Amino acid sequence: MDARLEAIRDTVLARNPGEDEFHQAVTEVFESLGPVHDRHPEFLEGAVLERLCEPERQIIFRVPWADDSGRFQINRGFRVEFNSALGPYKGGLRFHPSVNLGIVKFLGFEQIFKNALTGMPIGGGKGGSDFDPRGRSDAEIMRFCQAFMTELYRHIGEYTDVPAGDIGVGGREIGYLFGQYKRITNRYESGVLTGKGISWGGSLVRPEATGFGTVIFAEEMLKTRGLSFDGQRVVVSGSGNVAINAIAKAQALGATVVACSDSSGYIVDEAGIDVGLLRQIKEVERGRLKDYEARRPNVTYVDGGSVWDVDATVALPCATQNELDGGAAARLVRNGLLAVGEGANMPSTRDAVAVFQDAGILFGPGKAANAGGVATSALEMQQNASRDSWSFAHTEGRLTEIMVGIHDRCAATADEYGDPGNYVLGANIGGFVKVADAMLAQGLI
Repeated sequence: MDARLEAIRDTVLARNPGEDEFHQAVTEVFESLGPVHDRHPEFLEGAVLERLCEPERQIIFRVPWADDSGRFQINRGFRVEFNSALGPYKGGLRFHPSVNLGIVKFLGFEQIFKNALTGMPIGGGKGGSDFDPRGRSDAEIMRFCQAFMTELYRHIGEYTDVPAGDIGVGGREIGYLFGQYKRITNRYESGVLTGKGISWGGSLVRPEATGFGTVIFAEEMLKTRGLSFDGQRVVVSGSGNVAINAIAKAQALGATVVACSDSSGYIVDEAGIDVGLLRQIKEVERGRLKDYEARRPNVTYVDGGSVWDVDATVALPCATQNELDGGAAARLVRNGLLAVGEGANMPSTRDAVAVFQDAGILFGPGKAANAGGVATSALEMQQNASRDSWSFAHTEGRLTEIMVGIHDRCAATADEYGDPGNYVLGANIGGFVKVADAMLAQGLI
């Protein structure tokens, strides 16, 4: 790391003790930016990095609600509004027991660069709660969402901060959140949340966008070596919305997706994952992958373990942060891996990324490869602003254009800075320069 940037990084880490994921995200970005500051000393003079690493606003609040038995429950809510140089804060809400301030800050920091790479006028933010929706009734989830929005509503708006979904927050939760926002404000402000239902302001392709976008980005990487998804053996981690749609898109392009996972274990289906059955179990029945094994022949279910023990030519980590470590990366490389497209936020550890890059594996970092979700959220905002709705084909076409543009921008930036094929460097520098230029243009804010 450039010594000038290392001093700034050390100050950031000292000011934010105990936030390991945030430290990891900051360090990974800083390691790419030395050449930028050689060309643009004005970024150092303008303290751009110091300002970029300090959120414009951090909101922490109590969320009191009552469960079905009438017992009072208390959770903690977060919204970190990180940077608005390019537009209103934009980023999802995550409901999961692991959520804390450090995780929300890491996600929000990554979101700044991801959103910049889309070319859309959106800043970076993130939020959520340590509430666990698993095992809760619809009525309990509704009451929690209403309590959460009762505080959050005063901090958001279509020109201020536009949340969306993330882990634990899908169409059901967005509906409850939007209903409470409308109830409190007496405004039908469609653009205040994205991921809405199609019949009340949502966008076609939004549910598919992150998974589709990850595969589109990975396909563009493969093309640089004369390859495609056709005939590839693919392993996907996770079995939620992102993973399911990544599986569907990869198989539509000719790949065979042989494995996916959930928090209990993973399945191996050598014939290729049956996406219809997987959707039925995970999205309709809210079941577990063990149920998939019971309803499809010649499937192996592994209780616990790592899905990365399964050989693949393309790996798509779509579950959560730091799920793929250096040991798993080395196994994949030894067994014929060609490419990795991150469908989650920072799912590969720093050791794993180093293994992939040292081996010359095509590696698409999350801030580039999984930008399809937020890109389509921005398209939803466009439709809301114009009181319009677009067809699936039109919206998917726009998504494809954006993802191909992100790939090309990352590749061109890596070439420009002397490290062809390094998509990590390309994504970090490409996103950073756009935000830094805007910050300097807007003065000391």
